Amino acid sequence: MTGLQGLIFDVDGTLADTERDGHRVAFNRAFAEAGLDWDWTVELYAQLLSVTGGKERILYYLENYNTGFERPVDLTGFIAGLHRDKTGHYMALMAEGAIPLRPGVRRLLEEARTAGVRLAIATTTTPENVEALIESALPKGAMDWFEVVGAGDIVPHKKPAADIYIWVLEKMGLQASQVIVFEDSAHGLTAARGAGIERVVVTVNDYTRAQDFSGALVVLENLGEPGMPAGSLFGRAPSDGVVDLAFLRGLTGPLEATAL
Repeated sequence: MTGLQGLIFDVDGTLADTERDGHRVAFNRAFAEAGLDWDWTVELYAQLLSVTGGKERILYYLENYNTGFERPVDLTGFIAGLHRDKTGHYMALMAEGAIPLRPGVRRLLEEARTAGVRLAIATTTTPENVEALIESALPKGAMDWFEVVGAGDIVPHKKPAADIYIWVLEKMGLQASQVIVFEDSAHGLTAARGAGIERVVVTVNDYTRAQDFSGALVVLENLGEPGMPAGSLFGRAPSDGVVDLAFLRGLTGPLEATAL
């Protein structure tokens, strides 16, 4: 196993449970502000999450769930405006401290920094959303913990395409064998594996628990805290209940099949 040089994190659902109580709420607030009667329920949003990217998700909704909506001439601009307003609402939610980091995230980030293991982000959400979460949940200046932030439309194709991970690896100057990726979804796992990254740790949430994670190193409930152990759904659980650098360096290869 090539020496571990970097940890790359997805954001939504991985660093924090932002989807249900963050992005979904922000979308609905933007819709209401625009005078639309659209309501993305928890159940509907679970279906919409099959598409990555907020603007792409709105278009998918119109094409599959709200086909009777009279589309404006400039549909692309209309969707972009809704998404921009949604981002503003999301950042307001973050500023309120509405969504904390998932168990073990801050602990592992701080351990990696102390050990000189490099940190990066690879996500489909916007740079503004990334910054809003990091600034609300971590100490001031914590964006500087991440030497590369791959976010939003910085690459042509979003997850499950491998573009964002290829881009982040190139910017870090690292090989796929030198990093471990943290994801929460099958799309994210597919993207990382498509970039040649074999070491992917999955931490599930309510929206992704039933997805197929074949090829992940391990599938966990979370990264674990003292008194809140990281339970394993597939693969080896950390012996002391927490995912730390020692545990990560001891992981040897992807699972053969982890369909939940």
